[in-house]
Amino acid sequence: MTGKTLVAFATKGGATEEAALEIAEVLRKHKLEVDTVNLRKEKDTDISGYENLVVGSGVRIGRIYNEYHKFLENDFGKKKLALFIVCGEAGDPKDHDKVLEKHMKTTLGNHAHLKPVEFEVFGGRMKVLWKVVSDGRDPAKVRAWADKVSKKFGSKK
Repeated sequence: MTGKTLVAFATKGGATEEAALEIAEVLRKHKLEVDTVNLRKEKDTDISGYENLVVGSGVRIGRIYNEYHKFLENDFGKKKLALFIVCGEAGDPKDHDKVLEKHMKTTLGNHAHLKPVEFEVFGGRMKVLWKVVSDGRDPAKVRAWADKVSKKFGSKK
């Protein structure tokens, strides 16, 4: 293994990509070598050269994107895996735990073979007719989670 980390994400409105790039930046600060991939653009991503994977998806109308589920069908072997979801309802702190539990059940129910070292939900942004009507993004929360993930991935910093 090379110790490399892949941050893979499925996004439609851009909030998940923003979170993924923030995570990648934090992991790099922890001395991890990081690549990113948009699963909606690159359908067949080779994970063989990676020791660590962070995989995230947005949610639209209550549904996690298909590209996320398809990617999670991979055999990750002994790779360390962290998962995240970005959705509007996760931006409200009083709903966080309920939203986290819902998306963990959906993900792990569909992919029972997965054993993530971390799973988190982050607030997203909702647009209607290209206008932002709700914005629950919290970059500080994303960065704090990425710090935690870096330790689980064995960063030296």
